Amino acid sequence: MSALTLQRGASASASLVGGPRFTTLPPLALYVHVPWCVRKCPYCDFNSHEARGDIPEAAYIESLIADLDQALPLVWGRRVYTVFFGGGTPSLLSAAALDTLLSAVRARVPLAVDAEITLEANPGTFEAAKFAAFRAAGVNRLSIGVQSFNAKHLGTLGRIHDDLQAARAIEIAREHFDNFNLDLMYALPGQTLSEAKADLARALAYEPSHLSLYHLTIEPNTYFHRHPPVVPDDDAAAEMQEAVEHTLEAAGFDHYETSAYARPGMRSRHNLNYWTFGDYLGIGAGAHSKLSFPDRIVRQARYRQPREYMERAGAGSAVHTDEPVAPREIPFEFMMNALRLTDGFELALFEERAGVPLVSALRGLDEAERRGLIVRDHERVAPTELGRRFLNDLLQIFLSDNRV
Repeated sequence: MSALTLQRGASASASLVGGPRFTTLPPLALYVHVPWCVRKCPYCDFNSHEARGDIPEAAYIESLIADLDQALPLVWGRRVYTVFFGGGTPSLLSAAALDTLLSAVRARVPLAVDAEITLEANPGTFEAAKFAAFRAAGVNRLSIGVQSFNAKHLGTLGRIHDDLQAARAIEIAREHFDNFNLDLMYALPGQTLSEAKADLARALAYEPSHLSLYHLTIEPNTYFHRHPPVVPDDDAAAEMQEAVEHTLEAAGFDHYETSAYARPGMRSRHNLNYWTFGDYLGIGAGAHSKLSFPDRIVRQARYRQPREYMERAGAGSAVHTDEPVAPREIPFEFMMNALRLTDGFELALFEERAGVPLVSALRGLDEAERRGLIVRDHERVAPTELGRRFLNDLLQIFLSDNRV
């Protein structure tokens, strides 16, 4: 466990009136957002923007480095254990640009020798030489947004690749990366149970180290929200989810988080840091940060629009919002992450990462246990199968609790 030891004598817990107190700070990760994609998918509500022509790569890398420089006083001396390039489509960047940025990161923060460095990639942007160069620059984990191997469903989802390109992309990835994730979605418009199983079988044939399986949800501010497609009903979607879980369990995968499955020892370290309420510095257009200090937790967001972000970063003010987390909200924020984990969390982790006493969450824990949504003992809290199925209902208990 990483931690930066702080001044001696600080209390590990504090009253909710006084706010959080930390004797050690959580592990720190770095998130880098690349906001452009070739085409906006109809289900996507991320901060992504269609690239019309060449992206301003050099200017954006310069802005990211300026953003990192401005953030250094907030994380000075803290080791960074994981780096994640998300988007958008980070694989639109050239390998030279990514190498420049990673070199700048290494020059400015203590990057762990064994840091996990992940790049999200779209199968429509794969080139063998380019991905070999990404590996040479330091990327050691790839996350490939396949979503489906069915050409019909890929078309419905607005993906720029077809099933053949998806297969070719994975073959290229396997040549250069022994640690790679495949993203798949299920409960797609018009999808049958047999088609969902076929997608999963294709994915397993490539022997990935990690799989992310997402239930398609219709999010506000998306094309699908304005023009809703016909998707499988709840019963059909539940059948697909059960098939996913049973198939991957039989294949030796550990279902360690709501949507994440890993081979032994291959869990996503970056995402685990989120789910265990670690800290993260986010740079790039629309990126979010969660940073702990001896007496507070702060959340930040960068300017969302790429052009404005670059202008602001160049002027020394990339951060759009910077707000402390209210002490009464901390238990919910912790639970919102930790209860996604199948194994839950150790009780000691709550005070260590939240900085407030466990008593602040007891009312919610009591109610969740009464409703059969969690199990707990003197060492650990974990969601039950019912709690995992109805995670939003479980989290609502803690959201309601912080408004009392």
